[in-house]
Amino acid sequence: MEFFNKAKAVRLKSHLDKYLLADDDEQTVRQSRNGSSKKARWAVELVEGNPHLIRLQSCFGGYLTASDEPLLLGVTGKKVIQGIPESKKDPCIEWEPIKEGYKVKLRTKSGKFLRANGAAPPFRNTITHDIPHRTATQDWVLWEVDVVDISIVEFEHLQSCELSPLSSFAWSPDEFSDSFTPSVPSSAAVSPN
Repeated sequence: MEFFNKAKAVRLKSHLDKYLLADDDEQTVRQSRNGSSKKARWAVELVEGNPHLIRLQSCFGGYLTASDEPLLLGVTGKKVIQGIPESKKDPCIEWEPIKEGYKVKLRTKSGKFLRANGAAPPFRNTITHDIPHRTATQDWVLWEVDVVDISIVEFEHLQSCELSPLSSFAWSPDEFSDSFTPSVPSSAAVSPN
């Protein structure tokens, strides 16, 4: 959960080095290499009363939703969409982050995981929720989390932590080497007496 506790917005990057994107149709989600797009930004909401769950809201206002609709006939994975629930208590929009090393798995209430699909079309760039059964697909449910915006409370705390003039250094290139050497600002210089 520490990836999300102080995050106001995140980007999620799949095992394919692609980002989870909200599509322009305001309903579908997919993967794309364009992580700088506003569509790759997901607002984080902590679920009140359950500190282990989060909701992720797209730039279009829909929530990352584990639907019951199959991706394709005969395929076990179900579609993940941008949904507008009737109530924020809908468990389909709640995800449990499970830390695994420097990455996370996002689990639904039914025990399935947010999955980035690879392979050839029609699977390429699709997002489903499923349980990986084969060893080859275990990392398809792992996501890197990039925090792109922190909560205002945390930001105000960081602003109040200022360095004293004596502890700040200016860096200048050393004329005789490729390294940098610190120089003390003139306001902190000590006169010899």
